[in-house]
Amino acid sequence: MASLRKNKFLILRRVSQLAILVLFFGGNYFGWKVLTGNYSSAKILDRIVLSDPYAVLQMLAGGYWAAADLLIGALIVLLFYAIIGGRFFCAWVCPVNLVSDFTAWSKRKLNIKNNKRIVLSRNVRYYLLALGLIISAVIGVAAFEMVSPVTILSRSIIFGVGGGWLFITALFLFDWAVARNGWCGYLCPLGAFYALNGKYGLLKVYHDKDNCTLCNECFSVCPEVQVLSRVGKKDGYIKSGECTLCARCIDVCEDNALNFAMNYIKNNHNKR
Repeated sequence: MASLRKNKFLILRRVSQLAILVLFFGGNYFGWKVLTGNYSSAKILDRIVLSDPYAVLQMLAGGYWAAADLLIGALIVLLFYAIIGGRFFCAWVCPVNLVSDFTAWSKRKLNIKNNKRIVLSRNVRYYLLALGLIISAVIGVAAFEMVSPVTILSRSIIFGVGGGWLFITALFLFDWAVARNGWCGYLCPLGAFYALNGKYGLLKVYHDKDNCTLCNECFSVCPEVQVLSRVGKKDGYIKSGECTLCARCIDVCEDNALNFAMNYIKNNHNKR
């Protein structure tokens, strides 16, 4: 039971990620109508269209006018993650997170650290975000979708086509040899897009300084350690849009110093 409590959010994330993959797979192979399509464009119950906003932006940049249902679907997704918190997608939906989390876990277990001579800036993903739109405009197609690990991996799993397993291996080796959470933490333009989109989302991690004992367990598991700058220093929300809301910090914190809270609502309550 103690192990379940310490991993409750991790377990919930795995259930969420795998359930989405199973529903997509079932929609393709068994005709289920709960969730059909893929991560770029999907339908719920064969009625509600959902579209990847960044993919739609690339289409528009490439000179194509998206159909009304795609635009509405992109708006639905955009608003959902803007309200909840953009990088909720990265930790609770994206299948690539399964690979990056496994790599990080295996390295912690084996006590393997990355080569400190290799330095990456987390801003690179924002440059790639802009570059994806620029290249799309130049070549007239959604550029990032052609090389997106999310797209390639999901198509391999859902439809049984593409080089998904090669990408899994490449991502694993990149995270292993170059940087911890290398793709998701430094390069992924989709993660950058959702970081900007959900910066002011309602769901945030809240830090209670009085409960913190500076054990640093949160730093050992967080995929975006820079967002924990206030830990041990002052109370308040982890406000950075780069927080993935994975809740691993909450799981491993035995001091109850980190918990989910609703942004703005807690602030208003404290002012009374």
